[in-house]
Amino acid sequence: MYTDTERCVRAVQSKDARFDGWFFTAVLTTRIYCRPSCPVVPPKVENMTFYPSAAACQQAGFRACKRCRPDTSPGSPEWNARADSVARAMRLIGDGVVDREGVPGLAARLGYSARQIERQLLAELGAGPLALARAQRAQTARLLIETTELPMADVAFAAGFSSVRTFNDTVREVFALAPSELRTRAARSAKPRATPGVITLRLPYRAPLNPSNLFGHLAATAVPGVEEWRDGAYRRTLALPYGHGIVALTPRPDHIACRLSLTDPRDLTLAISRCRWLLDLDADPVAVDDQLRADPLLAPLVDKAPGRRVPRTVDGAEFAVRAVLGQQVSTAAARTHAARLVTAHGVPVDDPEGGLTHLFPTPEALAGLDPEQLALPRSRRTTLTTLVGALVDGSLQLGTDTDWEKSRAELITLPGFGPWTVEVIAMRALGDPDAFLPTDLGIRRAAEELGLPSTPAALTARAAAWRPWRAYAVQYLWTVDDHPINHLPV
Repeated sequence: MYTDTERCVRAVQSKDARFDGWFFTAVLTTRIYCRPSCPVVPPKVENMTFYPSAAACQQAGFRACKRCRPDTSPGSPEWNARADSVARAMRLIGDGVVDREGVPGLAARLGYSARQIERQLLAELGAGPLALARAQRAQTARLLIETTELPMADVAFAAGFSSVRTFNDTVREVFALAPSELRTRAARSAKPRATPGVITLRLPYRAPLNPSNLFGHLAATAVPGVEEWRDGAYRRTLALPYGHGIVALTPRPDHIACRLSLTDPRDLTLAISRCRWLLDLDADPVAVDDQLRADPLLAPLVDKAPGRRVPRTVDGAEFAVRAVLGQQVSTAAARTHAARLVTAHGVPVDDPEGGLTHLFPTPEALAGLDPEQLALPRSRRTTLTTLVGALVDGSLQLGTDTDWEKSRAELITLPGFGPWTVEVIAMRALGDPDAFLPTDLGIRRAAEELGLPSTPAALTARAAAWRPWRAYAVQYLWTVDDHPINHLPV
């Protein structure tokens, strides 16, 4: 979008928050870059130039605005709506892969050479993987500086910097303030300091956001010991590269309140990325709802409660296992089966608030389970053990960087995997916004009640007009049934 100057100018002059994260405005006279909704008086048109990423702005010598804090913008919705190499690279960079594995590790995961990835990212984002990772490190550093009491040296290494000097230089360059000045400014605010060891932050999103189905689904399907709904917040454990974490996510009118407790602050970047992915916070709900509203039978559902998101997962392998456990059983039964696996094979964790007891077991931990001890039909046991084996040997990949169609082709070859299981994994684990469940009982009931075709083939043909947002159409169709997944818990 940043190449459409006229459209960008209109967005800046109207302070349209919908475009935050789509592009950034750099002001030639002040050498500052802002989000489109920056509250200051818009600069003259001739003094504006536009970039596709904060990293591109920083490479061009611009610093972040202290008023609108463009580094806190929601991510571009393009990276979650596409499955090409650039989108997959951006999701991996968001997960901190460049910090942990370098550019060669990023390229290896995508199956390209480092030079090819560099060229593709430069062409589309105006910055290579190192610059994009550097911009993300700066944002992580600012969060740690402002929300924790960690010494600056610890902040530097937790944010992914290789040295304290590089950390200091980058923070000064990006924010035009020394790290100590950032902490002093944050300390002047009226907000009380967070509990020691807990990082409190706000996760931004594009309005509108309807929390009912999002948090209702997560709470209704929560696995005891791993997830819970408490005091208006969804809480769960997180398995992270350097340790584990516990997160509490609370819906607010203009943001999601996030409280993170991490055993190692180096996991902050990935933990934030996982939480944003879980809640689908980088979506563009206006674009989605406008297209779905064009169908006269869907329009009343969209108008009644716009801004529905697709509830996802923090770990693709975990969700695949849970999808198999949930085949042809009730939500309560699926939770019971999952809770037994957690108790037997999950890693215990300490939750100061109580309620959460384990991490969900990894495929490696499940590889040695005795199928005869599973209270499942024999065919379902085979499905589960085959899935676990494919995840352990690497023949099946279910990460945020996965090619959606390739994963579908791999899943459908596994015994016991039909279209419903494949599509629900594509929707909630892989994040495909066009995944569709025409055989789902709730969808078929909704179709009959609304006057849509009720057979899978006819409904799929009708749903072609909803592409590429059929996963969001599923969320609206599910609201026709009065099911707990559609309501925030009391």
